[in-house]
Amino acid sequence: MEKTETTDNSSDIPLVIDEMFVEQVLGQPMYDSTLGGRLGVPGVAVGLAWTAVGGETMIVEASRIPCTRGEGKLELTGQLGSVMRESATLAMSWIRSHATPLGLDGAEIITNHDIHLHFPAGAVNKDGPSAGVTITTALVSLFTDRLVRNDMAMTGEISLRGLVLPVGGVRDKVLAAHRAGLDTVILPDRNMKDLQDIPDK
Repeated sequence: MEKTETTDNSSDIPLVIDEMFVEQVLGQPMYDSTLGGRLGVPGVAVGLAWTAVGGETMIVEASRIPCTRGEGKLELTGQLGSVMRESATLAMSWIRSHATPLGLDGAEIITNHDIHLHFPAGAVNKDGPSAGVTITTALVSLFTDRLVRNDMAMTGEISLRGLVLPVGGVRDKVLAAHRAGLDTVILPDRNMKDLQDIPDK
């Protein structure tokens, strides 16, 4: 805590600058990042979405739950549209068909396990293909027990063959990552041309 003397010579009362004073002067924070404390475990990745009011960060959480019926199922929660559900199915299919390079057994990934993908903020509708890369990353992180970097967000559509396709709203998405304190953004190669629309500061 720092104390400074007021410039008004008529008063000898010191001005105390603390958190309460700063909040009174500046008001409430404009942006409240929802990422704090939610990263740092396998199966969690941060995506970027575009909405009518601009870009938003979007957390994808994946978990593996034992079951007794042999091959498990893919469960999706979080107010998702059909396109995003298709992205999750594509991600699972690509991972199973490329399991060997990832150090996994494709036949065993969902044997005796259900896979649950959750997209928090359930009251908000979520749809569109640009979460494909994030879903794939969260699932690979879960299956390999490796953490995704907590300073990184990503966006990109995936195809069944694993191609990463361009997406829209890049400027707003990158600004959303900046607001959330994330300093690395993964974009499709064909979106590199959109970087010229992003302000330097």
